[in-house]
Amino acid sequence: MALEDAKHEVDGAFGRADFKGLAFENAFSGATSFLRRRYSKDLSGVDLAITGIPFDQAVTHRPGTRFGPRAIREASSLQPFDPPYGWNGFSPLDRFAIADYGDMAFDYAHTADLPARIEAHVAGILAAGAACIALGGDHSITLPILRAHVAKHGPIALIQVDAHTDTWVDDDPARIDHGTFCYTAVKEGLIDVAHSAHVGIRTVVEDNLGIHIHDAAEVHARGPLAVAEDLRARVGGRPVYLSFDIDALDPAFAPGTGTPVWGGMSSAQAAALLRGLAGINLVGGDVVEVSPPYDHAAITAVAAAHVAMELICLWGWTRA
Repeated sequence: MALEDAKHEVDGAFGRADFKGLAFENAFSGATSFLRRRYSKDLSGVDLAITGIPFDQAVTHRPGTRFGPRAIREASSLQPFDPPYGWNGFSPLDRFAIADYGDMAFDYAHTADLPARIEAHVAGILAAGAACIALGGDHSITLPILRAHVAKHGPIALIQVDAHTDTWVDDDPARIDHGTFCYTAVKEGLIDVAHSAHVGIRTVVEDNLGIHIHDAAEVHARGPLAVAEDLRARVGGRPVYLSFDIDALDPAFAPGTGTPVWGGMSSAQAAALLRGLAGINLVGGDVVEVSPPYDHAAITAVAAAHVAMELICLWGWTRA
């Protein structure tokens, strides 16, 4: 059936009749919405919306993540033919109405307006009754996204998978910095610190503000499943937001990122970690810091597309 469908399906991003279902159009052609979902600004009946935030003006080193959402969408085109591997046949594309909400529009010359615009953009998705998974963009986008989620759910448990904790001190409210979003989120009371954690860290942290750290060395030594078990116990049944900075992966698996650090997780470890979190109450998430100009053979974009699919699975697992 899939082969027969592939002869006829094209540009399902615009033409597919339903938000549910696998997709069988050729992976190498057609409009590349995320996972071949239908583009829609009307979220009536939509369970989950994917949106891109193509902003990269808050980076400390290499830019280029403004092209991340586009690259992740293209890399995802090979995935919607089958249910995702490792989820015991669970097929979120069949089970849930998932739309590609497109990228957030903004004026690149009005950088100071970005946080409020991002918060309003995501708040609009949540107000429509859909959950939201965002494609970045640099890691500064997570702070306003968190604000939108906390306005709906109250303070949430954060699982941040990253090479850096992003808790560098920043008490200037006018600054927008991808290395300080977590510091500001803690200071604003957005994060339930006692039930939050960082995973994959491998840079020096002077003050992590009480958030527990599972560094990359621990993931290597104990294994990702053991760390995932600890994370599940830490967050319990609380609402969880999961932010995945692609530099959590070692540069061998994700070269296309702005601040690469050696000694990170492999893609196999990341997959095991995320699947080991099945059962958490994920209310939203993002994958950020994909910089296509530094990405050989789309290695990083492919990894990010798979991370986003795992986030969809985590969100859907407790709602199926």
